[in-house]
Amino acid sequence: MSRTVSVADLAATITEEVKKYTNDVQQGIKKEVKSTATKVKKEIKDKSPRDTGEYADGWSRRTSTRGGQVEVTIYNKDKPQLTHLLEFGHALKDGGRVDGTPHIRVGYENNINEMLRNIEKIIKNGGG
Repeated sequence: MSRTVSVADLAATITEEVKKYTNDVQQGIKKEVKSTATKVKKEIKDKSPRDTGEYADGWSRRTSTRGGQVEVTIYNKDKPQLTHLLEFGHALKDGGRVDGTPHIRVGYENNINEMLRNIEKIIKNGGG
């Protein structure tokens, strides 16, 4: 895209283009973060231990935007008290131990690097 700009209007034009670039990048990053969160949530759900299925089906996500940053929290709305016990294992009241079933950290680790690569591309390409 080329256009002729007078020297007097150069600063305003540059400012306008930077704002447009920044907005496009912000929107692209927001979309990528939400998309990755959906993938992570699905993977956590798929790898969750199943007894009745209530724990595995309880995964949800909450999105918040603050100061231009988007944050997505994935949490278990039905059985939040079980997340740590099932992820890391726990002792039994009569002795012994139940091994953990890693599913939360695995879902995150399997998707975070791809998200970071995609965000780098978004920044490089100006949001597109």
